Amino acid sequence: MNELLDIPAGLRNVLTAEQAWHYRVVPVERAGNEVVFLCATATPDTLRIELEVVLGMGIRLEPAASDLIERALGRHYRRTGNDSKRLDLGARAAEHVLQDLVHEARELGSSDVHLEVFVDHGRVRIRLDGLLVERHRYARTDHPALVNRVKVQAGMDISEKRLPQDGRMVLDKGGSRTDIRVSVLPTLHGEKVVLRLLGQDAGHLRLDALGMDAHQLDDYQRGVRMPHGLVLISGPTGSGKTTTLYATLKELNETRRNILTVEDPIEYTLEGINQVQLREHIGLTFAQALRTFLRQDPDVIMLGEIRDAETAQMAVRAALTGHLVLSTIHTNSAWGTVSRLMDMGVPPFLLAATVNTSVAQRLVRLLCPHCARQEAWSPALDRHIHLSAPPAHHRVAVGCPQCHYTGYKGRHAVYEVVAMDSALNDLLRSGTTDATAELERKGIRTLARSAYELLAEGRTSLDEVHPILSAH
Repeated sequence: MNELLDIPAGLRNVLTAEQAWHYRVVPVERAGNEVVFLCATATPDTLRIELEVVLGMGIRLEPAASDLIERALGRHYRRTGNDSKRLDLGARAAEHVLQDLVHEARELGSSDVHLEVFVDHGRVRIRLDGLLVERHRYARTDHPALVNRVKVQAGMDISEKRLPQDGRMVLDKGGSRTDIRVSVLPTLHGEKVVLRLLGQDAGHLRLDALGMDAHQLDDYQRGVRMPHGLVLISGPTGSGKTTTLYATLKELNETRRNILTVEDPIEYTLEGINQVQLREHIGLTFAQALRTFLRQDPDVIMLGEIRDAETAQMAVRAALTGHLVLSTIHTNSAWGTVSRLMDMGVPPFLLAATVNTSVAQRLVRLLCPHCARQEAWSPALDRHIHLSAPPAHHRVAVGCPQCHYTGYKGRHAVYEVVAMDSALNDLLRSGTTDATAELERKGIRTLARSAYELLAEGRTSLDEVHPILSAH
């Protein structure tokens, strides 16, 4: 039997992932009115009868090694919740259950906890390496008590179940303090709760450990060490922009500098830096905070995000008047950042006078070292992605208990760092929106090149880097 078990989709769909993992079987062949399954059970007759009842078809079972079954399940019936556990709230107070869930999420390095309810059960999912993983299920009747405990802790109205609510709370377990942003959303079967874990200590963050190569790091550090100007970091939500900013602030955090930040939310706490939480509902917007900052004798200002034309113009004004301004913006490339600011109404000549460095970044999930499998590069892959020199081999995600059956474990940031110089400033002044030729002439390392190197080294999969490679 083929060790890789390449099962056609039509055959694979004769049972669900939940059924495949429950019975520990995989279909390998359709023989007339029967489907042949591989199994590792010691009582195949009992299993065969149960499968025939459940699936409504003739079943023939063939014995196979358990590790072969596990690999096939991980590859063809990958799911994120097969290690979920039954959560019993009956014997414990909801407060203790909530503390345990948050503590577990922090121990696993999760950023978010989702509490959801459906027709016949509730579930807990946590976000690991950007992907939601199911950890627990519980009785539907236990969900209201858990939601009410969250609402009480976050200072919300427990009687209001028809409107969304937002709040914050702090949980302390074993001396470990966790600041949490809470969002409650009414859904068909009850209220969904998302807990965003904040208040982390940024002491472990280092610029030289984020993923930039030596040349990129040197260009970036020169930009942030300048006494004034704009340093902009772009990328989609969840690309690690905030982490890069905090690592930068940690490096700049010296007694001689007055550093002010306005954020939404404050995700890390930094001793010695004045951090302000955005509160748009009372008029404390990015632009309003920036106006006040300019009267606070700042040296360095960090804006969580440039969202609108008013904030963009205020940021440029602050940079022009002798301040170093760090911020993020949503664009697809480093040069696309300056184009976006032009679209917001900032004149090109002002951008040329203020922008020090523009950075684009993405987070790429790394393959789990315990289960990733190597395959030869197939010419068929060239139809989906065009590489001038494709690798001879690449590795693919499989899934195992170590990675919660996602196939990935950990993430790595890839960067594109553009340090402005006279030639690029000239392009800016002329209003050029495409600087590809000049960037290539300077040998700027692109996001696509960094992503390809991770693929060629076998550290990530083609599925993971395909969006980056196909966009460039």
